[in-house]
Amino acid sequence: MAETTPTAEPTRRDFLFIATGATAAIGVAAVAWPFIAQLAPDAEVIAAGAPIEVDLSPIAEGQIVRVFWRDALIFVRHRTVEEIEAAQETPLSDLIDPEPDADRVVEGREQWLIIYGNCTHLGCVPLDFQGQYRGWFCPCHGSVFDTSGRVRVGPAPINLPLPPYEFVDDTTIIIGEEA
Repeated sequence: MAETTPTAEPTRRDFLFIATGATAAIGVAAVAWPFIAQLAPDAEVIAAGAPIEVDLSPIAEGQIVRVFWRDALIFVRHRTVEEIEAAQETPLSDLIDPEPDADRVVEGREQWLIIYGNCTHLGCVPLDFQGQYRGWFCPCHGSVFDTSGRVRVGPAPINLPLPPYEFVDDTTIIIGEEA
């Protein structure tokens, strides 16, 4: 005759042991979840750094639109033919921070200038279409920028910087790190 192995029948004690362990695991997870969740950035932080899409189609030639990305002011300027020519013909020796206009715009889309909108001297917001070059004028300390955002006069040490951006198509740009 073959010998059979005795199998232990589950007891009430086994059930209570498993149920207690499961309840304890759920309790630990419920207590730990708020602490883990607080480590993730909130929606405002995520939105502040997210790239933004800008529709260029409603911006008329000669107009400047202001947008915000990462709490920074960005000027989007639709330059006229005259503004483009003036910027391209400016001798680099006339500039405080020499930079050709071609390095500040996308080739083939020279009519669009996208720059940060704070003076590089102390961070003031320069006024549009002001100053002798019809670019920007910072009333706080007198810096003057041309239609390419290059500093021409005043205490500002460098040109208005360019944010990261790229053209999606002829009428849309994306400003942000993914650009």
